[in-house]
Amino acid sequence: MWRYAIPLLVLAVIGAFFYRGLSLNPSYVPSALIGKPIPEFSLPSLADASAAIGSQDLHGKVALLNVWGTWCVECRHEHGFLVQLARSGVPIYGLNLKDDRTSALSWLATLGNPYVGSAFDERGVVAVDWGVTAAPETFLIGRDGKVLYKHISPLTPLVWQRDFLPLIEAQCAGDAAACPFLASRGAQ
Repeated sequence: MWRYAIPLLVLAVIGAFFYRGLSLNPSYVPSALIGKPIPEFSLPSLADASAAIGSQDLHGKVALLNVWGTWCVECRHEHGFLVQLARSGVPIYGLNLKDDRTSALSWLATLGNPYVGSAFDERGVVAVDWGVTAAPETFLIGRDGKVLYKHISPLTPLVWQRDFLPLIEAQCAGDAAACPFLASRGAQ
C-alpha cells in the first residue's frame, strides 16, 4: 500500500506547484528597491560626455527612469509612447545601457527624444545597482527619491493607466505643482 502512496503524494505535490505556477504572472519580477531610496549614481550624459546625469537629478519630483538601448527591439516598441508622455510634461530620464553612443544619439535624433536627460551606462555598472534584468525597464521615482514602482517590458498606455497613474496621483495628492502633467491628463 505505502509503495503506491508515496509516489502519489509526490505527484500531488508537484501537481500543486504546477497549478500554482500557472496562475502567476510571468512578467512580474519583484524589485528589492520598491520603497527604498534610489541607488546613488553619476554617469556621463549621452548627449554631452563632459556633463553628468545622476541620482541628484531625480530627487524632489515625480519622475520616470527608463532603461533602454538601441539593441533592444522592445525599446523601439515603447519609444513612441515615451515621446507622447514627455510631450504631456512627464519628466523621463534615460539610462542608456551597454550601447554605442553614436547609435544612441542617432536613434534619438530619428525617433524623437523623450528624455530630460539620458545617462550613458556603457558597461552596465549602474544598471546592476538598480537591479535591471533586461531592457526596457521603467522605474517610477517619488518626490522623496524612493522607488515607487518597477515595470519590466515596454511601457504601454494600459500599463501607464493601470500601474503608474494611481501611484503618481497618490504621490501628488493635494499638490498640483508636484505633478503639473496630471492637470492635462495627457498621454493616457
